[in-house]
Amino acid sequence: MNPSIKGIATAALALLLTNPATSVVALPQKTNQPPTDARSQPLKDTLIVPGERVGPITRTTTKQDLVKLFGASHLVDKTISGPEGMGSFAATQVNLNQGRCLTTSCFAYTLLVVWSDNTRTKPLDVRNLGSAWKTREGIGVGTPLSELRKKLGNFKLYGLAWDYGGTILLDTSKLSRYQGKLILRVDAAPNAAEKYPNDYRAVSGDRTFSSSNPHWKHLGIRLTEIIILL
Repeated sequence: MNPSIKGIATAALALLLTNPATSVVALPQKTNQPPTDARSQPLKDTLIVPGERVGPITRTTTKQDLVKLFGASHLVDKTISGPEGMGSFAATQVNLNQGRCLTTSCFAYTLLVVWSDNTRTKPLDVRNLGSAWKTREGIGVGTPLSELRKKLGNFKLYGLAWDYGGTILLDTSKLSRYQGKLILRVDAAPNAAEKYPNDYRAVSGDRTFSSSNPHWKHLGIRLTEIIILL
């Protein structure tokens, strides 16, 4: 990586790493079981407030609070790996599938809380959010690039197909106030690289691109990851 790109990458890491553990990579999660806890109530608060809360989850929320909020049957403790497989961190999966479990709606209310240590008493961040979670601006997983440009203005983002591929540089957007509190990453449609190889290669790699770059147009770019630092 040349010095200028390395400097940009360092700036991006500042967004990701208010604590080293915030760069952990979540392990795959799959569940098709509807909620069974009798204490569970329909979730009404699905608002993301960067740096403050995700629904009722705040920086002071503990694992025991999650049990009180959602019921033990909706929680799965797990360990997730750190960057490049180095280290491991405690996490708790929250599965809040509501109503009938059909295709992607099964995961609309899911999220993963990453903890600062094994006591599970202080959250570092919340990630792996389903599509039901939205910011005040209406940004959520699945938001297409065209909508992101309406809400963020013309911004810069990293190229696809590397470790930080698709990460939006919020400091170049209308939502710069969320820098260090919110991480947004986009990706192309699953078949985009095969269907539009020239466009895909043109916006790939460890460099930055404008969101108005014409090569994005055919790639089906959508928001695929949100991380909220608490």
